[in-house]
Order: sequence, then C-alpha cells, then structure tokens
Amino acid sequence: QLTESGGGSVEAGASLTLSCAASRRPATQGWFRQGPGKEREFVAAMSWVGHIMKYADAVEGRFTITRDNAKNTRYLKMNNLTPADTAVYYCASSIYDWAKNWNGFQPSAVDTWGQGSQVTVSS
Repeated sequence: QLTESGGGSVEAGASLTLSCAASRRPATQGWFRQGPGKEREFVAAMSWVGHIMKYADAVEGRFTITRDNAKNTRYLKMNNLTPADTAVYYCASSIYDWAKNWNGFQPSAVDTWGQGSQVTVSS
C-alpha cells in the first residue's frame, strides 16, 4: 500500500513536495504523472538497494527524490514548476529492482499505485 500526500495549485516558478509512504519496502519506488488528455508517463524513481535514481528528461535538474528509510517514505521535491508539469502525480512501486533497466519501469511494470495527487501550475 502506498499513501501519498502533497500537491496543490501554484504559480509558475514555485516549488512543491510530494510524499509517498510505503507499508512495506519495495525494490523500486517512484512517480508517474498523467496530464489532461495524455498518457501516464514516468517522472522519477529510486531503487531501495543502492539508492540509484532516474529522472525523466523533462524534470532532470528540477525534481529531486529524497528518502526517509525509517519511515519507508520517499519525497519528490519539485522546483521551478511550469504549466507543463500540471498533472495527477501517482506514486508507484515494484517488487523488482529496475535500476539496471530503467526503461523497463513503465506503468505496466508497477505493482502498487498510490491514490494520486493533483498538481496544477498556472502561468
């Protein structure tokens, strides 16, 4: 089970942080997002072993994953948000470690989804 929090409505250039608490420690944990009329796409993820991270090109340098292992929680800090970042953000996890093949961590590979958090960025 994944429990999400965070999200909201902000202006362009602002920052937001999403959190995702896992009831059990998965091998891979991260986020996907789905904008209006778009398919769900990969945003960022971290492997629990080695803490190897992967970011989509669209968010590289602006989004950062941090962790609190004691709480089985991952955080997605989103800086310099733009209207293109507007979407529902879904926390996701997998029992497999996708660090050696991040291209494989697609929606079809996700075992557990969070409930989703709306992020709206206005210009």
